[in-house]
Amino acid sequence: MRNRSLRHLALSVTLSLVLLATVLVVSPWRLDGGDTLREVYDAKSKAISAEALGVALDDGHDHRHDDPATKNTITRAGETEGTTDPTSAAAARRNTSYAASQRKLRDPALTTAALRSARRTVPESRYAVAGGCYRLGNTATRFQASDLGVHLLYSPQRAFLSGASGTSATWAAGPSVAAEWTTQRSAKGFTFRLGDGRWLRYAAGTFSTGASPTYFALRTTTGCSAYPEVGTDVRGKPHAGVSAFQEVRGYIDPHVHGMAYEFLGGEVHCGRPWHKYGAAYALPDCSDLSQQGTKGGVLDLALSGGTRDPVGWPTFKGWPKPDALTHEGVYYKWLERSWRGGQRIMVNLLVENGQLCNIYPAKRNSCNDMDSARLQAKRMRELERYVDAQYGGPGKGWYRIVTDPFQARKVINQGKLAVIMGVEVSIPFGCTMKLDIAACDVAQIKKGLGELYDLGVRQMELVNKFDNALAGVAGDEGGIGPLVNLANFLETGSFWSMGACEPGAGESTDKTQLGIPDLSGGQVQDALFGAIAQLGLSLPSLPIYPSGAQCNRRGLTDLGEAVLTQMIGKKMLIDPDHMSVRARSATLDLLERRRYSGVVSSHSWSTPDAYPRIYDLGGFVAPMAGDSTGFVQKWKRHLTWADKRYYFGFGFGADINGLAQQAMPRGADAKNKVSYPVTGLGGVRIDRQRSGQRTFDVNTDGVAHYGMYPDWIADLVKVSGGTAISQDLGRGAEAYLQTWERAHGVRADSCRNPGLRKSQAKVKRMLKRGMTTRAVMNAVGQPYERLGTRFTFCAKKPVRNRSGKVVRWKKVTTTATFSQAGRLRSVRS
Repeated sequence: MRNRSLRHLALSVTLSLVLLATVLVVSPWRLDGGDTLREVYDAKSKAISAEALGVALDDGHDHRHDDPATKNTITRAGETEGTTDPTSAAAARRNTSYAASQRKLRDPALTTAALRSARRTVPESRYAVAGGCYRLGNTATRFQASDLGVHLLYSPQRAFLSGASGTSATWAAGPSVAAEWTTQRSAKGFTFRLGDGRWLRYAAGTFSTGASPTYFALRTTTGCSAYPEVGTDVRGKPHAGVSAFQEVRGYIDPHVHGMAYEFLGGEVHCGRPWHKYGAAYALPDCSDLSQQGTKGGVLDLALSGGTRDPVGWPTFKGWPKPDALTHEGVYYKWLERSWRGGQRIMVNLLVENGQLCNIYPAKRNSCNDMDSARLQAKRMRELERYVDAQYGGPGKGWYRIVTDPFQARKVINQGKLAVIMGVEVSIPFGCTMKLDIAACDVAQIKKGLGELYDLGVRQMELVNKFDNALAGVAGDEGGIGPLVNLANFLETGSFWSMGACEPGAGESTDKTQLGIPDLSGGQVQDALFGAIAQLGLSLPSLPIYPSGAQCNRRGLTDLGEAVLTQMIGKKMLIDPDHMSVRARSATLDLLERRRYSGVVSSHSWSTPDAYPRIYDLGGFVAPMAGDSTGFVQKWKRHLTWADKRYYFGFGFGADINGLAQQAMPRGADAKNKVSYPVTGLGGVRIDRQRSGQRTFDVNTDGVAHYGMYPDWIADLVKVSGGTAISQDLGRGAEAYLQTWERAHGVRADSCRNPGLRKSQAKVKRMLKRGMTTRAVMNAVGQPYERLGTRFTFCAKKPVRNRSGKVVRWKKVTTTATFSQAGRLRSVRS
């Protein structure tokens, strides 16, 4: 493992230097002071203190930063021996006990939802034919949706009815624009038309095209071929609520990059989450990406665990797999499997790193962070439309983009997946800085944030890989660190300003930098750099940082505070991950002053000093998923921070498609391995997943793709020795929604928070028959329980002595009952 990690680190550093050399040679631009990029680069390099030229993999605190096991640590943002966690041992025990007590609360009643409307003999609409088998002329034909109301007509011989030229209509070997038929339904029957205006005609047993249509009487039949597609291998209907506004059950992943195939210029990633022609086109042969000797091949080798069979569908011999970082991991049918297995919330983060995109030579998309976010937001809407097309029409699909917690709750209780749009880019709103001079202002921020909000964004990080005009960044470490640090220099004119942390920082540090030895003298200080020395590059020395724990000197700026203030005003969720320790601490200071609950740490890029503060605010935390063994340990640690004033639930941040390794398998010989079929939330049965000719098993394949997360949760149960962890994950969606509700101004529940209790008489005066559930919560706060059509609150009533003086207040339980439409019917205490 050590030799393999060394090779990957060497490849990454080599790639960093090769790409930087290209930029330094060809870049003619000068900074404002008149110096060239090369001159400033040399000056900055020499200005950084170098304590030990030979520092490479040993950073002085006895762990390796090129080790993918860091995905299993309590913080990905930096860790040393000792702790700054303010939680005492006694408090940790109380908090863990509180989390355990929450599992004993009554669960909401669940029902099931149909995957799609029942198929009728005669389809009721132009959309309802999707996926069905109907007799078209004299041919049993599979109707495969390529868009809403647009279908491929697929024969038993696996051919596509195509009007490729003239008036002919023939069966072609593959799909094309000439095989995409817009379907219409009228009283006369169904018609089919190509994009160029020609209609499908049928006479004397022959198909043709012409200026007028043939009206077809479609009826279900048998004998159709199945369209080639990835399976979900989940049996049973998805679980749903018995009311639209009750407590939800379901897993949550607040950190996914489902549209990352478009980032870094769109040529780094092979595959995509959907294609109008299906799996064979979305999950293709990746030979072009991985070809030896190409720039793509170097990157693929550095980031994807070594050489592999590049072929995707149908064999999938070399990918997907947990360390295939440049290959698609969130194909929509894999996501569907995770939803079918119990997931109910996914936050899809629009992601970009403009300078890394600029450095990489192959691209088809803009490298501008905001342009990339716009494109990925558009792709999310397109995927929602595509899923709708497969499931019977507009609004019928399970992939539902939501923009507030009340809409999300309704979607989840319908049995569907609530998809929230988030942002994780390095330069939001164009707010870069050059040599610590901001290149944006408050007006630009207001306009940019308003645009993102209008796109549907509701969760956001201020930084990702680079320092910007808003905040300092935690940085990256290991093999990717030098590349990202070089890109940070190209973006800002400065390297990360890493220095020794304050005494007592403990686990709360930023990413430790390795530094690159000066190879110009011909001496190689470490075998790691042997390959670099042989490249013959003439490069300036790169910065070497002090050994030991490091902290970025850059914190939260005034402009960063302006962004946070505007996000609070828009009731958005603030993610402090990737910030430097200083920036995150200042962010939490501001949120505490504003008493704002809308804070979410989505993938372990915060630090142990911050987690208790996030829980104290009523925020939500989802650590990086990682390996099952590591995640169980993180879960146990987070239990010690559970806050008794809030509903407790837990999540996981996959960071899949974000160049983050997924869970490795524990092995077929593990004593307590997962047995199939697995029982998922709501009682569904989950078998081994099949994609084309490949069958995936979590015991031997780990989280090879996103569809393996229900299996991974089953593995967590095995590793932890009980179902407590799956119960907490099943409560995760509800916990996130309650955090989001508080961001919308709904006060925390008055049962867990005695100081928020209103008098029984006041509650009765405030609650009026016919009020909506949201209006009731705005009046008296979040309910302690939301079971079916009933909300339970706590109020107080006075206890008086004989003279009538109030001597104390007694807790009173109040129940509000609603109609199925969500209107208040009665209030009882």
